Amino acid sequence: MLTLTKLNQQLVFPPADIAHSDPNGLLAFGGDLSSKRLLLAYSSGIFPWFSHDEPIMWWSPDPRGILPLDNFKCSKSLKKFARNCDYHITINTAFNQVIDICATIPRNASGTWITDDMLNAYKNLHQLGHAHSVEVWSENDLVGGLYGIIVGKVFCGESMFHKATNASKLAMLSLVGILKSQAAEFIDCQMQNSHLASLGCIEVPRAQFLSMLAEQSQQTFEYDVWQPQTLNITQWL
Repeated sequence: MLTLTKLNQQLVFPPADIAHSDPNGLLAFGGDLSSKRLLLAYSSGIFPWFSHDEPIMWWSPDPRGILPLDNFKCSKSLKKFARNCDYHITINTAFNQVIDICATIPRNASGTWITDDMLNAYKNLHQLGHAHSVEVWSENDLVGGLYGIIVGKVFCGESMFHKATNASKLAMLSLVGILKSQAAEFIDCQMQNSHLASLGCIEVPRAQFLSMLAEQSQQTFEYDVWQPQTLNITQWL
């Protein structure tokens, strides 16, 4: 019988390393999606993941999917595309649009996991300066993007989308460039999949991930790289 910790109003999580192996990483349920609880979760290697008809469930899988920045695979064809395409890249100019589009993309048979409560919670985190987006535009059309949470120097990726060729890859290329400019080391991808693996995502034991997170979460960027701006993507090619 599966035994889970039920969270209450206290801002406390059980240790991530006691999460269940089946289903992989399930740690606790309940609580809320307040900004304080979400920030505590991410800084502890925990994230929420649930569907519309489920309670809030909290996870910390083993192994963990991460993208070491030096491991990012930017193919010759992607570099050529980035130099020649007419897309432009921005940071934090359309966070709400990015997450809204991500919420419309079915991720499995049960549909999206980005519920209305999740949308509101992450939009609030963005307003507080903790959640950020990278956007890819073709003229005035938003054709790709990604968003996630910053914990120290760790970008905890949440979701991405593309409506045009290579758009999400350009968003990831830009994110990697931003993070490398600030001597960050990796992106938290939570769970590996074939698309992330093609970009360089690997799996590491949860204990190793938690150690890496603890070190990088205590560091800060030298300046605010997340100010809304337009990027020159060729600087990272």
